[in-house]
Amino acid sequence: MASGETPAGLTAAEAAERLRRFGPNALADPDHRNLARLVLEVLREPMFLMLVVAAGLYLLLGDLGEGLLLGGFAIINLGLVAGQEWRTERVLESLRDLSSPRALVIRDGREQRIAGREVVPGDLVILAEGDRVPADGRLIACRDLQIDESLLTGESVPVRKQAGSETEAAVPPGGDDLPFVYSGTLVVKGQGLAEVVATGARSEIGKIGVRLATLAPEPTLIQQATARLVQRFAVFGIGVSALVFLLYTALRGGWLEGILAGLTVAMSMLPEEFPMVLTVFLALGALRLSRQKVLTRRAAAIESLGAASILCVDKTGTLTENRMTVACLYAEGGFHDVAPGATALPEPFHGVAEFAILASKRHPFDPMELAMQRLGQGTLGGTEHLHPAWAMVREYELQPGFLAMTRVWDADPVDPSDGYVLAAKGAPEAIVDLCHLPEAERRTVDDAVRAMAGRGLRVIAVARGHTLQGTLPSLQHDLDFAFVGLVGLADPLRADAAVAIAECREAGIAVAMITGDFAATATAIGRQAGLERADHVLTGPELAQLDDRALAERIAGTRIFARILPEQKLRLVEAFKARGDVVAMTGDGVNDAPALKAAHIGVAMGGRGSDVAREAASVVLLDDNFAALVAAVAQGRRIFDNLRKAMVFIVAVHVPIAGLALLPLAFGWPLLLFPAHVVFLEMLIDPICSIVLEAEPAERDSMRRPPRRRDEPILARRGLLWGVVQGAAALLSILALYAWSLGQGMSEDAARGLAFTALIAANVFLVLVNRAWGSAPFRGFLRPNPALFAVVAAAAVALGMVLYVPMLERLFHFEAPEPGLLLLALGIGAGSVAWFEFLKPLRRGR
Repeated sequence: MASGETPAGLTAAEAAERLRRFGPNALADPDHRNLARLVLEVLREPMFLMLVVAAGLYLLLGDLGEGLLLGGFAIINLGLVAGQEWRTERVLESLRDLSSPRALVIRDGREQRIAGREVVPGDLVILAEGDRVPADGRLIACRDLQIDESLLTGESVPVRKQAGSETEAAVPPGGDDLPFVYSGTLVVKGQGLAEVVATGARSEIGKIGVRLATLAPEPTLIQQATARLVQRFAVFGIGVSALVFLLYTALRGGWLEGILAGLTVAMSMLPEEFPMVLTVFLALGALRLSRQKVLTRRAAAIESLGAASILCVDKTGTLTENRMTVACLYAEGGFHDVAPGATALPEPFHGVAEFAILASKRHPFDPMELAMQRLGQGTLGGTEHLHPAWAMVREYELQPGFLAMTRVWDADPVDPSDGYVLAAKGAPEAIVDLCHLPEAERRTVDDAVRAMAGRGLRVIAVARGHTLQGTLPSLQHDLDFAFVGLVGLADPLRADAAVAIAECREAGIAVAMITGDFAATATAIGRQAGLERADHVLTGPELAQLDDRALAERIAGTRIFARILPEQKLRLVEAFKARGDVVAMTGDGVNDAPALKAAHIGVAMGGRGSDVAREAASVVLLDDNFAALVAAVAQGRRIFDNLRKAMVFIVAVHVPIAGLALLPLAFGWPLLLFPAHVVFLEMLIDPICSIVLEAEPAERDSMRRPPRRRDEPILARRGLLWGVVQGAAALLSILALYAWSLGQGMSEDAARGLAFTALIAANVFLVLVNRAWGSAPFRGFLRPNPALFAVVAAAAVALGMVLYVPMLERLFHFEAPEPGLLLLALGIGAGSVAWFEFLKPLRRGR
């Protein structure tokens, strides 16, 4: 776009008023779950329906108290489940707000980055390559702007745009040279400034009812495995419940009581916690990651994060600070180190700074161009080497395979005889090629480049030229240039990068640096960061010469890839995947999108990345920091570990509940558990799963062990067996206590109260045993977790109430135990599973 004064745009007050008047720039979400919808979904849950049926049966049998108790439990269950779902929905909504497209607008006379939903009519929106257009608008200015409108028109060929006047009437999308841009379309080339004319449902995309959200994703590996587990449990539970009904009716008579007994067993075996735990863990895990400035856009990313075996990262801005400064200049065979805050340059180096600035954008965003501009303002201010009045005639952009750009300037529009001034900058090899240097001068420049790159500097070459006014050639290579010099830019390593890479090494995760920078520069940064095999570098030109088999051999021993073009990143991703690696790939540009999509974990840069890269990625680093990515991997491992603990706990806790509901009937004993008891236990289990175990800190060795396999099941055979054995131990101990109590002549209610107390104690110790698998015996009991203590305290109070409050005691068919018997029951319940602590070293060794 042509330079000029920056327009003021709307004021903050005007924008706020228009946001109130027109509403947010968003389409209606048909999948939005409000509280009423959540309640209706809970009303269809099997557990709730079984509670209602059981309450109705008790009322039919004339047991008003039991019927009202179960009815009350049904209402409490409704509130608890709907509340948990509401909490999860709010978490997901906050994450959707974070992941919504952003827009660069001009307000109060300055550029501001805001959420796309906050754009209002009248806003001035700056558009650049890789952006999604946030709203329908009229172009005020543009340069070489082309937009992909296939979302609206179905035409895959981008269309050209041109600026228009305020009097032009809006037209439908499609066709070249229209002055309108449309919400949801993609800028594929050029820049533009547009005034917003329609937002939300008033935009073209809103009128035709197209949703911008992606289609519902396929179930993830964990979701599929959980669904299969739930189906198997459900089928088994239904079969056992039917058997209980038949046995009760045949042996004891009374079909209504038989239905109640069958319902009790069904409720005890229903694995409703599995999908709930999965949803809550993934949602809260994503929220925790967002607090670490890591946004997960897809649930599958959380699964894969803990399994990542190689992190392919960019150098600039990820390992380094992306805070470029000019550290060294080369011209006329000599070097000059630029001191921080320098106010002058030796005369031989004025031309390098002058033409580096002329070859850059006048209002740059690129860190290197900003550094060059700061150098000029600090050292060339007030001299003839800065040219704010010159008019740019043409720009030759970077081309694939030729990393150089040229800007053509008209120094004196009044006198055409002066011709045009050419300023070019780019990769040293490309600029040397542009200048057609003789071999001797090429070697001299190459030596200077190696010297600067060996210091870890990013090296840019600068050239100048002159051409007569008239028709310019289509290729910059057809212009005549003279070599001016080299600019060495320093981008310091992030302070925490070396520590993060060391943490990856300890966790068995390889780190590969993939950069477009010079090989020597990449090597220097790699050494500073502590990358393995920093002296083994594969360059883009070398990669292009390798077939797939040869590439597979080279990448096995290579961790630095330099001079890599964006399209070559995809080939590297596929090569690592072919070796069996779980690949995380970072990227920020439009051309990085295929590689991000192909990686198991695509990681986009939130600070400097394009909208296209963010849409293709499954993870967004909001501050572009490599250490945040490593922290996300650690969180992914913690989440997966805690999910596995929760699944084992669910299996373990359901074994004694189901056994105590079924076996007394088979042995001819009085029934031990009724529906009210099962519901009471479920209300204890749910918060343990969704609150206590989710909040568990990471195991001490979580980042000191190799990555797990990506297809490793959440509940493998060994984990399932571990849970069954724990539950069986608790079941046998409690059954023995129940049989002993009946044999001692205790009443049914007294024996039931003791057995139930032991069951509660066993459940509490099951969570204590399973909350820390990597610690020494009983040491995990002492790990701080405020949620655990709150849940245990609530369980103790509730148990005391149902045992010692007369009305509740009668409703639960209990008889208050004596203190000595109460301690005996608590000890048997705790001891039935506490001894598993001594097996942890054996399990950990395996």
